[in-house]
Amino acid sequence: MRKLDQKLVRDLIHLKAQAFAIILVIAAGVATFVMSMCSYQSLLWSKNYFYREFRFAEVFAETRRAPNTLMPRIEEISGVAAAESRLVYDVLLDVPEMKEPAVARLISIPRSGECKLNRLYISRGRMPEPNRTGEVVVSEIFAEAHGFVSGDQVQAIINGKTQSLTIVGTALSPEYVMQVQPGSIVPDNQRFGVFWIGQQDLEAAFDMESAFNSVTLKLTYEHNVDAVIDELDRLLKPYGTIGSYGRDQQLSDQYISDELRQLRGMAIMAPAIFLSVAAFLLNIVVSRIISQQREQIAALKAFGYSNVEVGIHYLSLVLLISLTGTIVGTLFGFWMSSGMTAMYATFYRFPVLEFQIDSFAIASAFLLTTGVAFFGTWLSVRDAIRLPPAEAMRPEPPPSFKPTLLERILPRRSLPPEMRMIIRNIARKPVKALLSVLGIAMAVSVMVLGNFSLDAMNYMMEFQFSKAQRQDLTVTFVEPATATVMYEMQQLEGVLSSETMRSVATRLSFEYRSRRIGITGLEPSPQLYRLLDKQERVVNVPEFGLMLNTKLAQLLGVELGDEVTVEVLEDKRPTVVIEVTALVEEYAGLNAYMDKAQLHKLLKESAVASGAFLKVDSNSIDEVFHELEMRPGVASVTIKKSVLDSFRKTIAENILVMRSFIIFFAAVIAIGVVYNSARISLSERSRDLATMRVVGFTKREVSFVLLGEITLFTLAAIPLGWIIGYGLAGLMASGLDTDNYRIPLIISRDTYALAAVVIAVATVLSGLVVQRRIHHLDLISVLKTRE
Repeated sequence: MRKLDQKLVRDLIHLKAQAFAIILVIAAGVATFVMSMCSYQSLLWSKNYFYREFRFAEVFAETRRAPNTLMPRIEEISGVAAAESRLVYDVLLDVPEMKEPAVARLISIPRSGECKLNRLYISRGRMPEPNRTGEVVVSEIFAEAHGFVSGDQVQAIINGKTQSLTIVGTALSPEYVMQVQPGSIVPDNQRFGVFWIGQQDLEAAFDMESAFNSVTLKLTYEHNVDAVIDELDRLLKPYGTIGSYGRDQQLSDQYISDELRQLRGMAIMAPAIFLSVAAFLLNIVVSRIISQQREQIAALKAFGYSNVEVGIHYLSLVLLISLTGTIVGTLFGFWMSSGMTAMYATFYRFPVLEFQIDSFAIASAFLLTTGVAFFGTWLSVRDAIRLPPAEAMRPEPPPSFKPTLLERILPRRSLPPEMRMIIRNIARKPVKALLSVLGIAMAVSVMVLGNFSLDAMNYMMEFQFSKAQRQDLTVTFVEPATATVMYEMQQLEGVLSSETMRSVATRLSFEYRSRRIGITGLEPSPQLYRLLDKQERVVNVPEFGLMLNTKLAQLLGVELGDEVTVEVLEDKRPTVVIEVTALVEEYAGLNAYMDKAQLHKLLKESAVASGAFLKVDSNSIDEVFHELEMRPGVASVTIKKSVLDSFRKTIAENILVMRSFIIFFAAVIAIGVVYNSARISLSERSRDLATMRVVGFTKREVSFVLLGEITLFTLAAIPLGWIIGYGLAGLMASGLDTDNYRIPLIISRDTYALAAVVIAVATVLSGLVVQRRIHHLDLISVLKTRE
């Protein structure tokens, strides 16, 4: 072994505790990066494989009733590679162990028994036999939620009649990788399921022989999606279409795409924090080593070692620490990613969802950490290279201490000697003090960032489901209901109050932007379905004009007073220009609202309703629910409490895992920065501290001089970390801002307090370790004067 290699090993042994702390910080950053990128690769590979092999459609459209004779004309549209018609209906399902029924989406299977598009992956059982009625295949996630197996029967209310359905298999579909009921923001596996049933069954139940109400298209490689959609809408317009849309607006695909974007964002933000801290730690450690080894550097050069060899020696020390941290972080990242992939398998249903190793991510991690280590310590190494042997032989000039500005302002004896030592040492090295504060502040910010998502979700649920939506049940009708139907519903025993609403499918356009959006007509001063602004103030429905939520206004580029073009996609399909007269805040979906009476005038119809919001006596919810489900005109009934329970369960599982990682990583940063800062200060000032002991200072007073400095750094870092954490939370909220949901920038006091407590505990633990070393200082060896 070369002499420089032996010296490198001895240096590492001497720095083992500090090196270990730096390795942990690097490993935390690399683990987060590898976890995000490998999870991203696993999810992306599974998505692409499922979409490709099972021919996921790229354009979707729904109509009321279109003849099958229209299909040849649809297939002839330029850019269409394949087209398939089908029947799709939502019905109520009576599940034995549930008090309230679930909603089942029935999708027809062609008479041939094989779909051309959106093919099914049969995970258990078989496909329905073409000539047997009542056989269905159920989505795997819904079957698991209820323990259904082949041969089980369920009762469905299909077009007002109760029909028995026999389950013959479970399946996965690229169309429902994430199974979310339209209008909801989270999956509810117990209350919404997808069933595939023979085409002849649905034709008979809904009198749709030789007709379809849904069509899906697969496009050619070189195609214009917008042109295909326009031509498809033109063909379907006479048959009551509500507008075609591309895959990017398909609900399941939107959720998967949003998750992929979030993983990419996490792969950038978290490693940037950890590796910045690691670069700072490496810089101060190497700077201190070079400062302590001035004579050794001079001796090496005197014995003939070149500047390059000396530089490579110190860079090797840095790169060895960096390489170890990268290897540990990569292995830990694999473990975290495999766990996250397993968690994804409970939400996203693919035939194959396995942990994939992203070789590019691993190579990037090694290059990134190596680059950070190199550039973080290059200035210190350069000083070692440039140090002339004669100059290095001389001891460093003693530090110059003089009264600081604070000492001049305060009375002469108001500060004890120990405190004056702390203040003067900080004033002598302000850059080092600032970097130490910044390093600890980053740990605080990571804690704030990790708990922000829980605060935001809690606030969003309170805002959306308690302050804005105060109904207990939401009822939607198969066809718009008359005043008589609404009167009967209001008179149900247990219903305390009700409000009607009218919804209609439209396309809103402003300048060159457009969105396919449903407009909801509300009563002038609703009490059950209220609309709020950002300050949680009630916004009444204006008598004239259109109300948009802020996200929809942002996407359209609309401000108050602008006029938008509203193209109704139902019935007589009028097109009008309406002024935007109000904006409201919502954290789910893209919505537009109007005064219900004004909407009736626009549609040239009587006072009908598409649904109702009901406030129900808590003791009568089940009875009211069962009464509504038996009415043939009711399409669905949603219990708000069930939605909230599902939302909490889904979010809690995700956030609990991530919070655990975040708290651990924040503690790693805090201990890494605090411990390294304290150890370096101890190394630099060991002679001064030993002198204090000799002249009569107690161990407690000596410890106060060193640990008091770290305490001041921590106290200064906590509020700075809160500010940085708030800024990072803002960046995260922007990254999570999607059409389906938005995350409000809300951070509770408990989150700030928890961040401060965790960092304080990490500081105390680091201080106790360093204090033990102070108490065991070898006074004789430390006080020996260097020759």
